Amino acid sequence: MDFLIKAAQLLLSLSILVVLHEFGHYLTARYFKIRVEKFYLFFNPWFSLFKKKIGETEWGIGWLPLGGYVKISGMVDESMDKEQMEQPVQPWEFRAKPAWQRLIVMIGGVVVNLIVGVLIYIFVVFGYGEEQIHTSDLKAGLSIHPYMQKFGLESGDNILEINDEKVVNYTDINAGLLIRKQRKLKVEHADGRTEIITLPEGTDYELFEEGIFPTVGLRHQSTSISLLAATKNSDTIGVKAGDKFFKMEGAVFGEFTLEKAKESTKDFLNLTVIREADTVDLPVAKNLVKFISWSSPALAAGLQKGDKIIKINNVDVLFFDDINDELYVNKKKTVAVTVLRNNEEKTVKVKVTKNGTIGYITNSVEVFDKDAFQHIDYSFGQSIGRGFERGVQTLSDYVGQLKFIFTKKGASSIGGFGAIGNLFPSTWDWRIFWLNTAFISIVLAFMNILPIPALDGGHVVFLLYEMITGKEAPQKVLEYAQIAGFFILMSLLLYANGNDIYRWLAG
Repeated sequence: MDFLIKAAQLLLSLSILVVLHEFGHYLTARYFKIRVEKFYLFFNPWFSLFKKKIGETEWGIGWLPLGGYVKISGMVDESMDKEQMEQPVQPWEFRAKPAWQRLIVMIGGVVVNLIVGVLIYIFVVFGYGEEQIHTSDLKAGLSIHPYMQKFGLESGDNILEINDEKVVNYTDINAGLLIRKQRKLKVEHADGRTEIITLPEGTDYELFEEGIFPTVGLRHQSTSISLLAATKNSDTIGVKAGDKFFKMEGAVFGEFTLEKAKESTKDFLNLTVIREADTVDLPVAKNLVKFISWSSPALAAGLQKGDKIIKINNVDVLFFDDINDELYVNKKKTVAVTVLRNNEEKTVKVKVTKNGTIGYITNSVEVFDKDAFQHIDYSFGQSIGRGFERGVQTLSDYVGQLKFIFTKKGASSIGGFGAIGNLFPSTWDWRIFWLNTAFISIVLAFMNILPIPALDGGHVVFLLYEMITGKEAPQKVLEYAQIAGFFILMSLLLYANGNDIYRWLAG
């Protein structure tokens, strides 16, 4: 069900944006009296789900949900209609119009996507307002990734300014350090000292390669174990790293213990795990039950659902990040974890993984500094300025993160429809839906203007060449470029979605 809800949101969002993008081409073409032969949502090789001709244009819905298109008369496009291009030029055709008009037609879709993204931000800000958390209002400071200790930062510190600008939302710190090349921090330490810390050049790449994201967050005091989880794959029983142990034989995991499992008369027992947002049933042979423990250090050590972690290596634990800090500095070592169980203290030895985890999930509770949240409402006039600002920042941040694509880790992080779908929550939330749609609209605008043949940007390159030189690109060059662009796009599509499939299979 969770998958279907995410898929429905993704399909609706992309359908809206594709139709509006193609309308950008359609309206500009019609304005210059260029004939538009087809207008399709989704592609329709061999057959269409729906089609109706109105005037000179066939309107339809294809069966292949990979985008959409308008077929403009007299233009070399994905249809590769060479027969039409060999006929004499007609006054209603794309190729008959001045280069500047053809340029406007080609950028029409991109412009519409940018405008739509900004408009959505404006109306979301106007309708819902915004939540701000000024770090100067935090009493407990920030939860800071233990890797940042090498730079003089630790949990409990407050980052008051970044690059001389006051922090009004802690998420701006994460974006600033990783994407926006911001390295100057005004820090208030837990002891009250204020210090300016300037991170070294290249810290953004270092944090990306080490996987230090999010770098900062809000502190909470949830230290009780809600679910035990696997930290490594076990192909023997089908458990994947990240799986959360939910039920065994229909009973809450922990109540139906592994000892009871071994005493069962059944040959196979049903283990239910939570994998991402879905539940997955795994039939486990009774003689292989031991592999469940082997996949989780916390479970193997005897930690249980409901245990409250109070110490690690005799260091008192107050906040969740206190646990993370101690585990991180003791990676691949054995630590003493003291828990409160039924009002009694119990200490067990747990082997920490190379990633600084032991395999458990805490209860979900409110952040400690919940009073620091400020809800900001905007008038419609203010929403215009704020919405435009968010649109520009979204585009800037997206372009800024593309630098990581050219790293080994970045190339393997590229995602397709699965990654985009995971932007959406497993429950329908219209505010999040429209925010994600605004983001995708701006991303589509940028991707479409890239100078890749078969994309709008590829056509723009040839038109600019024509406008500068006064000569049209040869027809054969346009055709070969279109074919090459198609194969480039298909290769990128297969690679990105292949990454999604690989990550899903690898857990």
